[in-house]
Amino acid sequence: MAARGRDLYAILGVRPDATEEEIKRAYRKLARELHPDVNKDPRAEERFKEVNEAYQVLSDPARRRQYDLFGTTEGVPAAAGPDLFPFGDFGDLFDTFFGGFGARRPRRRTRAERGRDLFVELELDFEEAVFGARKEVEVDTLEECPRCRGSGCEPGTFPSRCTRCGGLGEIQDVTRGLFGTVMTARPCTACEGTGEEIAAPCRQCRGDGRVPARQTVVVEVPAGVSDGMELRVAAAGQEGRMGGASGDLYVSLRVRPHPVFERRGQDLHCTLRVPMTLAALGTDLEVPTLEGPERLRLEPGTASGTVVKFKGRGVPHLGKRGRGDLYVRVEVETPRPASREERELLERLARLRGDLPAEPGLTGRLRRRLERERAGEGREGQAGAGP
Repeated sequence: MAARGRDLYAILGVRPDATEEEIKRAYRKLARELHPDVNKDPRAEERFKEVNEAYQVLSDPARRRQYDLFGTTEGVPAAAGPDLFPFGDFGDLFDTFFGGFGARRPRRRTRAERGRDLFVELELDFEEAVFGARKEVEVDTLEECPRCRGSGCEPGTFPSRCTRCGGLGEIQDVTRGLFGTVMTARPCTACEGTGEEIAAPCRQCRGDGRVPARQTVVVEVPAGVSDGMELRVAAAGQEGRMGGASGDLYVSLRVRPHPVFERRGQDLHCTLRVPMTLAALGTDLEVPTLEGPERLRLEPGTASGTVVKFKGRGVPHLGKRGRGDLYVRVEVETPRPASREERELLERLARLRGDLPAEPGLTGRLRRRLERERAGEGREGQAGAGP
C-alpha cells in the first residue's frame, strides 16, 4: 500500500502521464540495477522495495486512478492482473537480466560470423582525384574453402553434438542466493555456443571454413576526392564465416601533388611568370588548365600580383554539381641586364620616365656618362653661338 505523500512517479522516474509501457520499461531498468543479488549497497534493498510498491500501484489501472485523484490507494484492492514482477515470475526476471533462473530453453548460437573489414591505401594522380578514376587494388583476404565449401568439416563428415555441453550450447552453474536456487549460464567454449562440434575438421582450412586468398577489387573513385579521404567498398572485405556476411573494404586515398597547381578546397591556384617588358606592353599568353591551355589577355601595365579568375576551371564538388575556380597570379619578373646594350636601354627608359634618382645618389659610371653628355651639349651650344 502506498504511503500518503510519496511521489510514486518520481520513484520510478517517469512523468504522471506516462504510458503503461513506459512504466513497465522504467521498472525493468530499476529492478535490474537495484536487485539485492546484483547491487550490494545496503540502501539498494530498501530502494528495491519502494520501486516494487510503486509499480504495484501504477501498473494497476484502478489503483493508479485512485492515487492520481487522492494521492493514496487506501480502500482500493490490488487487482489480480498485474503482479509484482512484469516478467511472469522471478525466473523470467533472472532469465532476462542474469542468465537464467530455474528451467528454461537454452539459446544456441550460430557459427555464422561476419567477415572482418579490410583497409588499404590507394595512390592517385592529381588529375585522377579531380576527375575521378576506376582503379584496382590488391587485398589479402579470406575466402570460402573450396575443399569443405565453407562447412569446416572434412568432406563426407558432419558436425556432431557437443560432448561438453550436451548440445545445449552453454554451461550452466547453480548457486544459492537470497531468493533460493539461481541458475546462471555461459556459452560453451568447446562449441562456441552452437551446441555442435566438428569432430573431423577440414584439412585445408582446419575447420574455419575459409582459406587465405589475394583478390583484386575494383574501386570507383568519384570526381572531387581529396588527399586523406576514405572510401568504403561494401562487402569487399573478408568473406564471412559459415555463411556470414562479408566485411567491407576501406580505401584511404593518397593524392600526389601537382607540379603547377595548388588545391585549396575546390579551387585551384597557380602562378604565371611574365617578363617586365610584356607586362608593360601587354600581350596574349597561354595559361595552363587541367583541360589544356587557355588564352589570357594581359593589359598594358599589368602589375605584379594581379590575380585573374577562370570560372569553373577548378575541382568538381564531391557528390554535387558545379566546380570550383582557377586563380592565376601574375608575377612580373624584373630583368637583370645581361649586356651593355640592355643596360643602356634600361637607363634610357629610366631617363624618359623620370625614374632616375637624384644626382648625389647616382652611380659613378652613370654620373660620368651624364657629365660627358652635358659637356657635349655645352660645346654644341657654344659652337652654335656666333657673332
